[in-house]
Amino acid sequence: MPSTRRRPAPAAPAAPNPAATPAPSSASPASPPSPARTRDAARSREAILAAARDEFAGHGLGGARVDRIAERAGVNKKLLYHYFEDKDDLFRAVMEEAYLDIRQAEQALHLADLPPAEAVRRLTEFTWNYYLAHPEFLTLLNSENLHRARHVKTSQRAQALNSPLIQTLGEILERGRREGVFRGGVDPLQLYISIAGLSYFYLSNNHTLSAIFGRDLMAAKARQERLSHVVDVILGYLLRD
Repeated sequence: MPSTRRRPAPAAPAAPNPAATPAPSSASPASPPSPARTRDAARSREAILAAARDEFAGHGLGGARVDRIAERAGVNKKLLYHYFEDKDDLFRAVMEEAYLDIRQAEQALHLADLPPAEAVRRLTEFTWNYYLAHPEFLTLLNSENLHRARHVKTSQRAQALNSPLIQTLGEILERGRREGVFRGGVDPLQLYISIAGLSYFYLSNNHTLSAIFGRDLMAAKARQERLSHVVDVILGYLLRD
């Protein structure tokens, strides 16, 4: 006779253990900044540096105001301080950009590809014309010297930017010496200081010099005479008889 005992009901499946099942992560991996955001950041920084250059050139480090720089750049002060710690940090960056601009322009001359005398002439003419076209560069230098170059001293970038020019000039001088064109024993640093100084002093002091000697030293004829004089002085010192 068949058994009437009921079979046991199948066990219900176990409920999942929340502790054993990892919860889906709500955090997504950080994505890199979009190209548009990167471009916007670069534009903002460039605008701040351009505004700061004009402000420092017009008022000096002491008279410059961060409020006016932010307003000129079209940004708020919070964003400005996001890129630069304080006014001194901003001035240091402006000086670095100023040196970068002139050194890049000098590189475009390709001085190493020119005959030695032509290379020195080209550098001398370039320096004069650059100072004429960028009076703010002279004003920034004046301001930094008033503060004993404390910003440039702490800028490895500024020092690194200026060293290659002296090296290139030294190579040009040595090439000229080997070819019998230049005299020997010329220090390239001293020569560059002379090239810069002969233009810098005239332009940075033209108001007082013009008033004292009763001549308009910034008239077109006077500027051309000065450039010819500077070139003659530099090459006259270098060229062998």
